[in-house]
Amino acid sequence: LKAVENVKHKTILLLCYSSGLRVSEVVNLRVNDIDSNRMVINIKAAKGKKDRIVPLSPTTLTYLRSYFIEYKPTDFFFEGQYDGEHYSKRSAQTILATAKKKAKVYKPGSIHALRHSYATHLLDKGVDITYIQKILGHNDLKTTLRYLHVTNRDLSRIESPLEDLDI
Repeated sequence: LKAVENVKHKTILLLCYSSGLRVSEVVNLRVNDIDSNRMVINIKAAKGKKDRIVPLSPTTLTYLRSYFIEYKPTDFFFEGQYDGEHYSKRSAQTILATAKKKAKVYKPGSIHALRHSYATHLLDKGVDITYIQKILGHNDLKTTLRYLHVTNRDLSRIESPLEDLDI
């Protein structure tokens, strides 16, 4: 994220990571979907045509405001090349690829990896899996549970049963 200097590009990536948004949700955001009073983002008709509310990070809000002042969007928060059109998913994905090259990150991973990282980092911070399920918009907890295998949150607290034996 540090490698990205363009405010539009950085804001797109920050939204993906700081709120666990899918790239399609970011490019389809409308100006009125950002509720800075309640510090939430209203996601409308996302995957499965479901609406949900996700937390808005104060740092991301700062970038959203800077972006808004510079670009003055009217409908879609990230407008595309032509009037009334949103920014393309492919362009958003290219932003991350460019940032990774600039930061010398060679591991594979698309913009969707930011969403996975968000969920994993919430788990690491001790956030209950059912809250993460709700934020990510998963119907089935099994979908969210796939993030459990990548977190090391509690590994250091696991004590071997051997410690209970008097040997």
